[in-house]
Amino acid sequence: MTSPRLVQIGVIGAAHGVRGEVRVKAFTADPMSLKAYKPVTTADGARAFEVASLRHLKDDMVVARFKGVDSRDQAEALNGVGLFTPREALPPAEDEDEFYWADLIGLRVEDTSGAVVGEVASVQNFGADDLLELRLAGSRRTVYAPFTRAVVPVVDVAGGRAVIDPPEGLFDEPAEGPSA
Repeated sequence: MTSPRLVQIGVIGAAHGVRGEVRVKAFTADPMSLKAYKPVTTADGARAFEVASLRHLKDDMVVARFKGVDSRDQAEALNGVGLFTPREALPPAEDEDEFYWADLIGLRVEDTSGAVVGEVASVQNFGADDLLELRLAGSRRTVYAPFTRAVVPVVDVAGGRAVIDPPEGLFDEPAEGPSA
């Protein structure tokens, strides 16, 4: 039996108060939906969490109390723990331009002529827009491509592929640095 593909839906932050509550940064569209996902586990599935109570704090932050976590010390020990749920527990995307990052990883990437250029290795956001990290075919090298409709006009999750219209220079070899 294969283990389910897990998707990170949040990360536990600092303890909140003295009764075992923690702050949680939610990666879900509605932070309060955290209580709807079952099971919620660590990345390795070794520990499961059941939400006993949840209240909104601000933006994408909630205050949660998990069953069995009853003290500040227990809550502090959870700081930095990621919260995961099986991909199958997530609702379907609401429109055709909405994707779960987990569904994009591993997609074959083709250019507009149909030539395979690589695969999606990861999806990143360093504070601006989303970027697809592409592992180039036949190479260990990766490049970042803006994840916009202009650069990635086709995403076919069911077909296992994405089409890229790469900006000029995207696949160029990096220039060598100054010699010592």
